[in-house]
This record gives sequence, structure tokens and C-alpha cells, in this order.
Amino acid sequence: MTIQGNVHKYLDNVDTDVIIPARYLNSSDPAELAKHCMEDIDADFVRNVRPGNIIVARQNFGCGSSREHAPLAIKASGVSLVIACSFARIFFRNALNIGLPILECPQADEIRAGDELTVDLDAGVIKNRTQGKEYKAEPFPPFLRNIIEKGGLMEAIARK
Repeated sequence: MTIQGNVHKYLDNVDTDVIIPARYLNSSDPAELAKHCMEDIDADFVRNVRPGNIIVARQNFGCGSSREHAPLAIKASGVSLVIACSFARIFFRNALNIGLPILECPQADEIRAGDELTVDLDAGVIKNRTQGKEYKAEPFPPFLRNIIEKGGLMEAIARK
């Protein structure tokens, strides 16, 4: 599976409270959550995000509470992939459970806002077309790729 998109860049410790603020947790509707995605850290995100865009961050992306609304809001906003140097464990699991592709890449801090990336999820290869660089991430094993490709854990189980 190949993903291509432009980057929205964030730094360290982006927590679930800024991915989707608690005041919006009265809804689990993905479209409603998407309207408020990242607004407490990036007020322009919702206006600027385009289908296929990629979020890139540094260390500990998705830390904080265990709300599954966070990856759901990101996915519903049109983001096709999140790349970070590292993820909080609960965000990592929640993202896979809803079928949001994520990759850990130690060089994610080198990627800049606006860069155009082409990512081969199967091989774990990230090509930065803007900077002319290539990075390597650990690809997921086939059973996790299947979950992502099916749109999440429940869909993968239902189709089995």
C-alpha cells in the first residue's frame, strides 16, 4: 500500500487532549470529531487539511488519556497516515484498531511542514520528495497490515 501526501508537522508530546479536546467528547460521530481535530494546537488545521495529508511529529505522539476519539478524529479529517519518532502505546493500539496507518521513524524530526511524502507501508520506506531524502520505518507484519487495509480491527474480524 502506497500513500502520498503533504505534511502537517508537530513537535513532541502531542497529547490526545489537543488532538480532540475533551469538550467535544460528547460525540463519537467521526465527521463531528473531524471538525475539531487539532484545534487546540493548530487552529488552522481543519481549514488546511486535505484528503491524503500526513501528520508528522516527533516523540510520544498521542500521549495523555486513552480516548479512542483521537485517532478517529485524525482519520475522519482525511489524514491518511501519521508518522512519528515514537507513539504513546495506547494511541498506537487505538490507531490500529480503527485502521489509521501509523509508522515509527527515528528521522521523523527531519521532515518539515509542507514536505511531500510518498510512503510504501509494506516496505516501510518514506520518500521525502521535497527534500530528496529517504527514511526507513519498521513495516507492520502482514496481520497488522490486514487490519489497517480492512479499515480496523472490527472490520477485519467481520470479513474473516
